[in-house]
Amino acid sequence: MRKFHRSLPMSLLKAREAVMRKFTPSLREHNLSAQQWRVLRILIEAQKLDIKELSERCHLLAPSVSRIIQNLEKRQLVKRETVPSDQRSSAISITNKGRDLFELIAPVSESRYDYITEQFGYGKLELLYELLDELIEKLDEPAENS
Repeated sequence: MRKFHRSLPMSLLKAREAVMRKFTPSLREHNLSAQQWRVLRILIEAQKLDIKELSERCHLLAPSVSRIIQNLEKRQLVKRETVPSDQRSSAISITNKGRDLFELIAPVSESRYDYITEQFGYGKLELLYELLDELIEKLDEPAENS
């Protein structure tokens, strides 16, 4: 068995933690978790989504997204509307207050990306994105002999 420090899940986790250490302080200043920020970021781009779609795009479990939405709703950062075609479903969208918060945090987030790019190198960062996308694609393909 390979050494623990060379296990892929551990390396990916350590890389994620190193990256998140650069973003977390600015999110904490605004009483946001990384998952709450992820939801706001998706809603900025997507306008309105149901919980299932939001869960899939955020890569979070639906019960977690439901709790996040409840918290963000109480803070008036998102709103929930009944879907006219399905009274049991809700569409979630970001409010003006949520947009204002996003606009406040986004420049800080971009400066963190600039710092990471400066430290790691633009070419290497782009290569990392490509390699991670390829890894995801290859592992999501149905394997013939697995």
